Parts: sequence; structure tokens; C-alpha cells
Amino acid sequence: MELFLSIALGIGLSASTGFRIFIPALLANIACLYGWITPSENFAWLATWPAFFALLSATVVEIGAYYIPFVDNLLDTIAAPLSVVAGTLLTTSFVEIDDPVLRWGLGLIVGGGTAGLVQAGTSLLRLGSSKFTAGLGNPVVSTAENVASFGFSALAIFLPIVALVAVLGLLWWLFGRIRRFRRRKAV
Repeated sequence: MELFLSIALGIGLSASTGFRIFIPALLANIACLYGWITPSENFAWLATWPAFFALLSATVVEIGAYYIPFVDNLLDTIAAPLSVVAGTLLTTSFVEIDDPVLRWGLGLIVGGGTAGLVQAGTSLLRLGSSKFTAGLGNPVVSTAENVASFGFSALAIFLPIVALVAVLGLLWWLFGRIRRFRRRKAV
């Protein structure tokens, strides 16, 4: 059961990195500092005060940058691979599996894959917003992404099974939207 909960925690945090890269790591850091969750032994740095200040600074810069027109679209280009890396790291840091190959493989496939899928969806949403509102709707999209990242992260930390179900629902919805988009484009 503990392995399942750690995987659910990792998936929830990884999905959050698809919205914002640093918010989930910051909230995981705070949760580790207060003892609500515990990273695996090799990731003890996640529960330190220097990590808190670094992640807090990065989070503030990231959130602020997404409210600057056209910079937000540029950040989406950079965030795509970084969210996969962050999702992999967060999942790997909480999954308690002794075999490092299995741990990192699971982190990459499940955590990185989830983060990448969510990031792709948010990038498409921002691209659509830029196209149809000339970028004026992007602050609304950025605010929704911030809220989603905070919400999914908190859900993953306090209710990991609920977060897993919510992530699966989000991915189901995302695949449905992509399928619908492809059908429209084919016609």
C-alpha cells in the first residue's frame, strides 16, 4: 500500500509540473520540512531550507514571467522538456523502490510522461488563447494553470489517491480534446 501511495503522490506532483515546474517542488519541499511527506534517502536535499529558498525564488520568477505577453509562449517551449525532467525527479524522489533502474525507469515513464502530457495540453491551450485573443486571454490561462498546479500539488500531498484519480480524469479529458481536434482537422 505504501508503494501505491508513493506512486500516487509522484503522479500527482508530476501532473502539477505540467502546469508549473517549480510550484510542485516548492510545495513538496514545504511538506517535507513539516514532516507531512518524506523523500527517499537520496533526495533528502528536498527537505532542506536552502532548497526552500531556491525553489521559492524560482517559483516567484516563473509565475511572474507567465504574465508577460509573448514571454509566456517562449516559456512553454522551454517548459516542455523541463517539466518532464521535474516530473521524473519528483516521482523518483518519493517512490520507495530499492532497484535504482526500476525506480528511475518508473519515474521517467510515469512521472515524466504524465508531466509531458499535461504540459503539452497547457501549451496547446495557451497557443489557442494566443491565436484567438491575440494574447489578451493568456493571463487568464496563466492564472488557471497556477491554481491547477497549486491544487493538484496540495491534493497529491494530502490525498494522493484522490489526486491520482483527478490526474487520470484530466488525462482522459485531454485525450478526448486531442481526438476531437484531430477529427475536425481531418474534415
